Amino acid sequence: MAGVMERFHLDGKVVLITDGARGMGALAAQTLAQAGAMLVVTDLLAAEAEAVAAGIRASGGQAMALAHDVTNEAQWEHAIRESVLRFGGLDVLVNNAGIETMALFADCTVDDWDRTHDINVKGVFLGIKHAIRAMRPGGVAGNGGAIVNLSSVAGLIGLAALGAYCSSKGAVRLMTKAAAAECAKLGYGIRVNSIHPAIVKTQMGVNVVKGFARMGLAPDEATADAYVESLHPLGYGQPQDIASAVLYLASPASRWMTGSEFVVDGGFTVS
Repeated sequence: MAGVMERFHLDGKVVLITDGARGMGALAAQTLAQAGAMLVVTDLLAAEAEAVAAGIRASGGQAMALAHDVTNEAQWEHAIRESVLRFGGLDVLVNNAGIETMALFADCTVDDWDRTHDINVKGVFLGIKHAIRAMRPGGVAGNGGAIVNLSSVAGLIGLAALGAYCSSKGAVRLMTKAAAAECAKLGYGIRVNSIHPAIVKTQMGVNVVKGFARMGLAPDEATADAYVESLHPLGYGQPQDIASAVLYLASPASRWMTGSEFVVDGGFTVS
């Protein structure tokens, strides 16, 4: 029987993570590399993604960076092809790319609605599609694997001023379950799970606070910040809290989990 910590090892595993250039994605990439994975860090911000990959290499790990628009199917095909060519396979996909649009329903533009769903839903769909093609028996990797989709507590409950975001993250939640059921039914050896963070202290989290004040849902940013923090009984989350959840779902420690909603929210949804 493997030791407890060995179940969290990713030695020899190839991981592709989208939106890995900054914030939560960058820390998740570094955490997975520390667990022994070979990282493919993709982002529209190619230079920043390369800096993350270079930092992993400087620490003794293996990593490469790719420019990647998750809404572009040809770029998904390229990213997976390059992962296999460079590292010999693909074992884990972390669909981390996403945007947060704050707007009241009465004020949300069709363009903003479409862009939110294009990145948050279409981008995840394309990742799932091409990861399955690569990981399933007979694929270019062909050894099964794990797909980890970043959803949100906004994919579980409704939140004011986040209608487009809630809609998109709810779609990620159910896409995850559908893909998990399909992969299990077909015997692909691919697990698919979603992570549902609440507000984490990244730039995206700060933007939520600013948005509440800007739209008149709080009188000022200080009041908005105090209110949003109060929604988390354990206080705001940190990027490492989410990176640790990604590691768990990517690792053999979660081998009996698929189609699950992994809620990491400091108690946000406790009531």
